[in-house]
Amino acid sequence: MESRARELTGEAGKIARDAQNEIRETTEEAVEKAKAAGAAAWERAQAAYQMAQEKAVAGAKAADQTIRDNPYTSLGIAFGVGLLVGFLIKRK
Repeated sequence: MESRARELTGEAGKIARDAQNEIRETTEEAVEKAKAAGAAAWERAQAAYQMAQEKAVAGAKAADQTIRDNPYTSLGIAFGVGLLVGFLIKRK
């Protein structure tokens, strides 16, 4: 009877060790997948930031060129917008 108890205890210990190893391997795999997903997300975010920056620079250059091509029209529009903003601020 005592030997059967030792045998069962040994089997239970082996099962517990196997379960710990399986959990450890699964955790390591999950960590690696999370790191890879994080790195991919970081790269996509950097690419989106770069594209937004390029579009902003292109927009600023286009606005600058428009102002240089039509200085009086641009001045009139700026004056009108300033007048409108001043009127709206004064109303409050």
